[in-house]
Amino acid sequence: MPVNRDTEGGTAVDREPESRTTVSPEPKAPIPVESTVLHRTTPDGVSWITLNRPEAMNAVTWEQRERVIALLADASADPAVRAVVLTATGRGFCAGADLRGAPAQSRERLPGDVARTIRLGAQRLIAAVLDCEKPVIAAVNGTAAGIGAHLAFACDLVLAADTAKFIEVFVRRGLVPDGGGAHLLPRLIGPQRAKELMFFGDALTAADAERIGLVNRTIPAAELGALAAEWAGRLACGPTRAIALTKQLVNDSLTSDRATAFAAEAAAQEINMTTRDAHEGVASFVERRTPEYRGH
Repeated sequence: MPVNRDTEGGTAVDREPESRTTVSPEPKAPIPVESTVLHRTTPDGVSWITLNRPEAMNAVTWEQRERVIALLADASADPAVRAVVLTATGRGFCAGADLRGAPAQSRERLPGDVARTIRLGAQRLIAAVLDCEKPVIAAVNGTAAGIGAHLAFACDLVLAADTAKFIEVFVRRGLVPDGGGAHLLPRLIGPQRAKELMFFGDALTAADAERIGLVNRTIPAAELGALAAEWAGRLACGPTRAIALTKQLVNDSLTSDRATAFAAEAAAQEINMTTRDAHEGVASFVERRTPEYRGH
């Protein structure tokens, strides 16, 4: 009879093998990223991108980040898309970065790895919003912390539920802000207020965020989706190329001198006058009728 060799008090003894039935747990099927970042495009050309991990307060995973970047690039390139809404489900807009699911490190971390991770990760996400040629509305339904706050602040227009909060959480973890926070915040609210938020990491209510200029409108949570749809619909009916050029001018003005800004404005005017919508705008004014913009 087969036996197991074991030790008991340093002496080897024979034991009958134990009869056991081991049931391996069923491995959890991975949740497709299409389920955690929802996407739809409405008939009027509004691309809705919705973070959908409410159980994690929509902390964004590596896969989610890559999908959002891809969807923003698609919206930017697609002439049928004329506005974007970025929002989330549940109580959180985005509670920061969730590093689970990121590609595993196959070697010891080397100098420069952290910087590379930031450049290819958080900074790419924020750049995708800033560089999108369509206007992007953030509909902030709840807590926006860390990269989640910067994702909202990078958007062209920010609507917030009255229950929303914005938290520069990095200092609480002993970290330096990433995702362009130290670039965005001083340009939006000035260096003194930016330092206050980043040095203390205190939660900022939606009402206070509106008061200091980080939010366009604060509204009851139940009305957030409707107002986002209304604003996006208005943008989708507008002269899309003119709005894109205006977005670029405003964003670039924050880092350019007057001469450069004036030259860029003149060039944008020249480019825009080649569009059908520019001619329609002038013609409708002369003819005293409502313009019908087609986005090109």
